[in-house]
Parts: sequence; C-alpha cells; structure tokens
Amino acid sequence: MNRFYIENASKFDGQTVTVKGWVYGKRSSGKIKFLQMRDGTGIMQGVFVKGECEDASFEEFDKLTQESSLIVTGTLRKEPRSPGGYEMGVKSLKIHQIAEPYPISPKEHGVEFLMEHRHLWVRSSKQHAALRVRWEIIRAIREFFDNQGFVLFDAPILTPSSCEGTSTLFETPYFDGKAFLTQSGQLYGEVGAMAFGKVYVFGPTFRAEKSKTRKHLTEFWMVEPEVAWNDLNDNMELAEKFVEYVVQTVLARRAPELKILERDLAKLEKIRAPFPRIRYDEALKVLEKRGVGVPWGEDFGAPQESALGEEFGGMPVFVHRFPARIKAFYFKKDPEDARYALGCDLIAPDGYGEIIGGGQREESYETLKRAVEEHRLPFDDYQWYLDLRRYGSVPHSGFGLGVERTVAWICGLDHVRETIPFPRMIHTLRP
Repeated sequence: MNRFYIENASKFDGQTVTVKGWVYGKRSSGKIKFLQMRDGTGIMQGVFVKGECEDASFEEFDKLTQESSLIVTGTLRKEPRSPGGYEMGVKSLKIHQIAEPYPISPKEHGVEFLMEHRHLWVRSSKQHAALRVRWEIIRAIREFFDNQGFVLFDAPILTPSSCEGTSTLFETPYFDGKAFLTQSGQLYGEVGAMAFGKVYVFGPTFRAEKSKTRKHLTEFWMVEPEVAWNDLNDNMELAEKFVEYVVQTVLARRAPELKILERDLAKLEKIRAPFPRIRYDEALKVLEKRGVGVPWGEDFGAPQESALGEEFGGMPVFVHRFPARIKAFYFKKDPEDARYALGCDLIAPDGYGEIIGGGQREESYETLKRAVEEHRLPFDDYQWYLDLRRYGSVPHSGFGLGVERTVAWICGLDHVRETIPFPRMIHTLRP
C-alpha cells in the first residue's frame, strides 16, 4: 500500500499527494482558505486558493466542522511556518462525513470532563504526542532486551496468590474457586531465568491500592527482566544501561513530540550511565539534610523521592540495601548485615519518583521456605516457586520498570492518567 502519510512529507516535495484524515482546524480570509488536517501521523496545512482548486471544493470548505473526515488532494511545497515544514496547495476536497459538534472545543475543559471523553481527548495534540512517545518507549524496551539476547517469557495474568502483598489484590471468581489479577510477573520470570538464562516479562499488572496520587494507576504495564547468575550490582548495571537506552532512543526518534509536550530536552540528554548509587542509610542522611527525614526502617514517600531526585543534579539515583522488613519475602538478605535486603530502587529526577524496583532473590530453599512461613503465605501456592531452589538453584536478580511512570517522566507530564490510552483509577472505569 503506497498511501501518503503526513509524517513522510519531506519525501514528496513538489509531488501531488492525497491526505486521508480529519479536520483539525480551519480559517478563511476571502479568496484564500486554510485547512489544518491530521491523518494520525502529523498535522499539515492545506491552502485553498480561488481559481487554483476546484470550484466545488472551494465552496465545500465552508461545510467542514472540527473532526470531519475528508480526502484532500494537492501539491506539496516547503513552508517553514507550517507544522512539519510542508503545506499543500489543495486541488480537490472530498468530504467523507461531516462531524457533529465536537465536545472538546479549543476552550479550557476540566480534567473530569476530559476523562469522560478520553476516547476523543486522545486526538488532541499533547495527548497524541504523549501516546506516540509511549509507543516509542515500548518499542525501545523490546529492542534493548531483544538485542541483548533476552527471551520474552509471558507470565499469566490470572494467578493463585500474591506477589507483592495480599492487601492490594484484585480477586475474581475462577470456576469453582477464585483467582487474582497479577501484581507482577516476577515470580514467573524467575522460572524463565532458570530455563533460558535471561528473560523478560512484559505485560499489564494490577494493584488494588486506593491511592489517588498522580503516580498511581490500578492497571499499569511493567517490563521485568530476570537474569540467572546476576547479583545486585549486575542488576543495577543492567538497569542503568537499559534506562539510558530507552531515554536516548526516544530523544533521537521522538524529539518533535517531546517539543509539542514542551519537554526540556537538555534534561533528558544528560541521562547517561552510570547513575549515582547510595545505600538506604546514606539516603536517610540526605533526607535529614533536606528536611524530609524519616525514621530508620520506613519506606520513602513522594517528598523523600523528590528530595533524592534533586540531590543528584537531575540524574536518576539508585537507593540500595533497604531494611529487609520493608521488602518482599523473596529478597536475599545482605550477607554482611541481615537487617538489610539486597534490593534497589531507581528514583527518577524532577519529582517522578521510583520507576524501577528490584534486586537479588534468595536462592536458598530453606531460607526462602522460612520467609514464606514468616509472612504466613499459603505454602501450597508457593511450592512451585520453592521448587526453583531445589533443582539447580543459582544466584539471580531482576527488576521491574513501570511503563506509565517512565512515560510521565520522559514526557514531563503531571499525571500518569495521560500516559496510557484508557487509565484505570479508583473512580475511573469508563470509557
């Protein structure tokens, strides 16, 4: 199919082309009329000049409403003032459908109204740009792991038990019993690592947290690599190379969209490995200095994550060796001090908080069995997971990166609800 798309306009300078798309805007000044049209790949201006386009098309222009669908044919020419640097001298216009009055007009609308019309809001320039960046991030994620020899290892969405904590599970009937929507594919990723050496799980995950912060969704996407024989340091090295690749790839391929979003590209250009690394105890001293200290043994919230992001000049920072009591049962404890777990979080700058959580897993059967018992988890539900420690257990580690928080950070968005086509939050289930 050789259909013309606006994003490829530079390849067709001086040629006659046809745009199949929608009305983005229009204006008129006597014998010249200007049409802003979009086709999903970009926006282009079409110029209607009396006598240079078909008379019928010149008259039909006045019927057009916002988001009417149409087919426009004309000659491309360079025009630096136009979006994309090209405009069309229109020869003919064919109206496919005249749209009804569009709910999302150029005036200001409240977030609640826009969320109710999310199925239409995604057509607006900033939402459209953010979702194209999201697509590029996902493509870069897959490229990185595929190019590094990782195997995609699909984990189930329906699971028999918790991975992160029973208080945030979505329960669903399952024939004669019940099942839960997955909180993470990590445990299954460990299965893959023992079979293939290095794998990544990529898919939707669900957390029933009654949170209303700008960083939380109840349904979100995570990519979770898991590597046999990797320790905590190997894990952080993999994570920083991965994040650098994603950020720099998006910068190279989606700079126009980032400019639409008014993102400061200079901040992203300096995201290069290695990233700063500090222990939990060192982080406490930084937080105390910045006036947002917490007692030893407590996890970090938004003020603490923001402060840590500010401390290192706009670079992401690893915090590692958290107190074991605030980490999941499967983390390996630090051999030098069992009060700490060999876990790490990657904190993004500019207040975007944790985008990666992970660490080294416990490889001892007896130690992990005790952890399951201490956390009062149903042994039968985790027997298969414990089996990994009975048949050729090795040190291994991995992490999970939240796609939506990463999109928010790279795009500079205020809320994760704009990072996914149809966000799911406590009070948002439609459309």
